[in-house]
Amino acid sequence: MKSPRTKRDIAANLPVSERIRRRLQRSAQRFHANDNIAGAIEPGEIDQLIDEVAIRMQGVLESLVIDTRSDHNTQETARRVARMYVTEVFRGRYFPAPSVTEFPNAERLNELMIVGPVNVRSACSHHFCPIMGRIWIGLMPNEHSNLIGLSKYVRLTNWIMTRPQIQEEAITQVAELLMNKVSPDGLAVVMEADHFCMHWRGVKDENAKMINSVMRGSFLKDHTLRREFLSLIKLKE
Repeated sequence: MKSPRTKRDIAANLPVSERIRRRLQRSAQRFHANDNIAGAIEPGEIDQLIDEVAIRMQGVLESLVIDTRSDHNTQETARRVARMYVTEVFRGRYFPAPSVTEFPNAERLNELMIVGPVNVRSACSHHFCPIMGRIWIGLMPNEHSNLIGLSKYVRLTNWIMTRPQIQEEAITQVAELLMNKVSPDGLAVVMEADHFCMHWRGVKDENAKMINSVMRGSFLKDHTLRREFLSLIKLKE
């Protein structure tokens, strides 16, 4: 007589994407394109996810009527694309945040700090076309702020940007992350980017850029501080 299959046995036979999705749903965690879902991914499942995406991507190539058997240029394209999406282009979705050491503001620094331009690469969540741009970060620390190394601003920013994004939401996520990490009096984030969904398709305008900003705390309230920050980043062009 066969022993009854347990829920664990049944789950083990599900595609890895479905196992991850069920964990997210059980914990009532959102999994939009620009969310990080690393907490729902178990050891070994990244490789399984790459395998699954490669199979699905092969189906896309076949639906595009591309002969991947005789075309030597596309024989391994499905796996290359799968690995690229999971471990590089969308890395900030599937991997946890980079480790960041925080230091107390022992010298009680309270002057304007600017980091940038930080070169960023992302992908539009509407068409999965590249977004290539630059970000500037301005901070007004206080005696209770946590200071982090210069490279950590770059690492944290890229962790947010390596997800399917729209620019307006991306820099809001950057601002929220840094406000939580650093706890400054004020924070400003400005992003300028080229959107290849406008270069490759639609209007096909290669010159149009998008510039937007997020201001928090003293940058929002103090017009003089905001003007100083914006005038200083203009010198970086």
